[in-house]
This record gives sequence, C-alpha cells and structure tokens, in this order.
Amino acid sequence: MSSRRKFLKEFGSVAILGSAGAWKAAGNEEAVEQRMLLAERKIAFNDVIRVGCIGFGIMGLSNIRTMLKVPGIELAGVCDLYTGRLQRAKELYGNNLFVTQDYREMLNRKDIDAVIVATSDHWHDRIAIDAMKKGKAVYCEKPMIHQLNEGWPVVNIQRETSAVLQVGSQRVSSVTFAKAKELFKSGEIGALNCIEACYDRQSARGAWQYTMPTDASPDTIAWDKYQGDAPKHAFDAKRFFWWRNYKDYGTGVAGDLFVHLLSGVHFVTDSYGPRKIFATGQLSYWKDGRDVPDVMTAIMDYPQTAQHPAFQVMLRVNFISGQGDRGLTRFIGSEGVIDFSGNEFTIRHSKMPKAPGYGGWDAFETYPESMQKEIASRYEQQYPKEQRTVTQAKDIVYRAPDGYSDSVDHFINFFEAMRSGKPVVEDAAFGFRAAAPCLACNDSYFKKKVIEWDGEKMKTV
Repeated sequence: MSSRRKFLKEFGSVAILGSAGAWKAAGNEEAVEQRMLLAERKIAFNDVIRVGCIGFGIMGLSNIRTMLKVPGIELAGVCDLYTGRLQRAKELYGNNLFVTQDYREMLNRKDIDAVIVATSDHWHDRIAIDAMKKGKAVYCEKPMIHQLNEGWPVVNIQRETSAVLQVGSQRVSSVTFAKAKELFKSGEIGALNCIEACYDRQSARGAWQYTMPTDASPDTIAWDKYQGDAPKHAFDAKRFFWWRNYKDYGTGVAGDLFVHLLSGVHFVTDSYGPRKIFATGQLSYWKDGRDVPDVMTAIMDYPQTAQHPAFQVMLRVNFISGQGDRGLTRFIGSEGVIDFSGNEFTIRHSKMPKAPGYGGWDAFETYPESMQKEIASRYEQQYPKEQRTVTQAKDIVYRAPDGYSDSVDHFINFFEAMRSGKPVVEDAAFGFRAAAPCLACNDSYFKKKVIEWDGEKMKTV
C-alpha cells in the first residue's frame, strides 16, 4: 500500500465523536489527499528546488531535515558564523556542500532558489529583505522580526518583489487546526469570548541553556559579523549560543513561544490582532546572565470585527513549571470549548437552557414559602418546558493520523507556492501581525505600560 493510501486509511479511522451528518469523520480528506499527492509525486530534474540554509543551529538543522522529506528538494549550501557547524554540515551532507560564513555569498549563487533564515532574531529582517531583492524565495523562522519597526519594510519588499516568503509557524498549515477552524466557523462552540494558551517547560535545555562547544572562541566564531546592528559587546560565547536569552539578539519567551500560539489563534479566527496588550513577568529561576524573563503572562483584548466577536487572549510561559513540559490552547465559547493538544483537539459542549432556573445555590430558599410557590408558578408560565432543559451535543475528538507532521506540510505549502505562483499560507503580513503583539508584550513588560496596536493597519496607536 502506498504511503498516501495508508495515510488516508488511517485518517478515515480517526477517532471522532459527534452528531451524525454534521460533518464526516474525514471531512477534509480531500485536502489531505491532495497534500499526500504533492508529497509523493515525481519531480522532474528541472523542477528541483535548491535551498540554502542560513543559520545551522537547532532550527536550521531541524528545518533541513524536515524539508528534505519533501520530494524535489535539495540542500545547496549552509551558512553559519561558527566553523564547527560548517564542519558538521559537511559531515552530514557531503564534503562537496557549499558552506560560508557570509550569507551574501549564498544569495549571490545562481544555483540557489530559496533560503531558510534560521539565525538569531536580530538578523531575520535584513537577511529576508536582501534575499528577496536577490530573487530568492524565503522561509523565515518566527518571529519574522526583532523589533516592531522592522515589520513594514519586510512586508513592503515582499509586495514590491512579489517574492515568496513564508514565516515558519507550522500551525497555520496543520490539518488539525484546519479542521478546528471549520468547526469553529460553523458555530460549534457558540460565540467565542476568550482563549487561554501556554507553553510551560521544566528543563535547562527547555530554558535555552544549550550544550556549548568546547572550542568556542573569536577564532571559531565571526563575532563582529554576528553582532551586526546590535549593541556591541566583547566576545561572549553564551551570547552567541544562548542568544535567545538576550534581548539584543532574541525576543525572549514572547517572540519565541507566544508567536506560535498567536499564529494558531489568528489562523482559526481570521483575526488581524489585538487592540490592547499588557504583559508582566519576572526572572524567577534561570539567573544565568539572561536579561529576559523566564515567567511571562500577557492579556490581549481583541475587538469585534466582521470576522469574529470581541474576545480576550491570555498567554503564559513558565520556564520552571513544576510539572514538566506542558502546552495548552483552549478556545472558550458560549456553548463549548476547543482544547488543543499536539495534533489533536477535543470539543466539549455546555449549552445553557433559555430559562435561567431557580433553586440550588440561589437566593430562592431564603424567601417565604408562599413567595417561593408564587415564583415557581410564574416561572413555569413564563418558560415552556422545552426552554427549561437542553440536550448537550456529544464531545468531538479529532486526531491526525500517527506520524502526521504539520512542519512537513508547512514546507510543502512553501515549495508549492514557489512552483505554482499561488500565495503562501503565512506571508509577511501574517507573520508581522502574529509577531507584533508578542514584541509588544516585551515593550509592555520592560516599559510597564499597556501597548495599543492596530492589527489591520499594522502599527502602534
């Protein structure tokens, strides 16, 4: 059996409970089958896409491994500022692999069609812009930008050049989130009022204390080149290998993790973003020289639009969670909730009857007996029996098949946009709208104030 047919067979047996006829168990089977066909088709030699990876750290290597699962893709080169990683790239992908410490050399190569930008955050905008101007397609890691004022230049260059640029938040390509969006839009949980989402961790590596090489020095790391337009510091290996811990190069827990959560929220709701943003936090446990918090909570107010009602988003990251690694995304509506967990979600319903009820934890029994009888009589006259009770819909459980990867799908969408000319699923404008509220969380935290944001016009208010 081909992998596609096996996948679809598994997809059709996904555990789903719900009202029969409301939607099929494999309601988006056609879309999944189309993706499987794309992933299995034979690619002509002249249709092969050659990709260079700029930044060969954790995400760079992970992205290469993911993209090479897509037929018709070749790794054409690796750029990194640490010589040990260039050596490792050749060990993994052959001594003939092109490697460089200068990303511009990669952009100048005519045999490279696209680049992955997986550097520290403070280089994302510059490399993405330079790549688009050179005619390269760009897969840019999230967050797309390091500072709020960098967003519009990236958006404008993508529009001017018509370049393919996709931001790397894979939830936007997930079949799980696509199915949840379908059910959300159909009114399965009533009117949305609030969303809770978190990424909690309980390990040193989860808190970005990554393994350091034994030869880190100015001789093996292009330190001056790395700093770029960031404030200048003397050589410090931690600032290079643990860059996420420093606001000069990274965006902290907000830019690294909140942005994943908001990308999913914006995809499901079709929202442009919140109006008001407030964040607070602290450096609680990982006091290793970092200058960003390891615990952060944010509240975002989303105004009513034509796409969705007004709702509030509550985000949290805790790098010393006390309960291991834990993630949560929960959409709360007037008639139910959607709980996401990995590549699955559960919808639980709780629809209220039209009649308000009386008795129980109520003031009803504090009144004289004669008045209680009068209230009961009036209640039965005002509310017919059918308004006093409600039948709850069954829970809906959706699971993507074993082995499903939304990261692979995200790359498939990127490469298909290159081949077909169709829009990507997460362009510069989407990436800016997802990143900006998260960067505003940092501004709110450090400045201790509420940040107002216009998501449609993509600017602070």
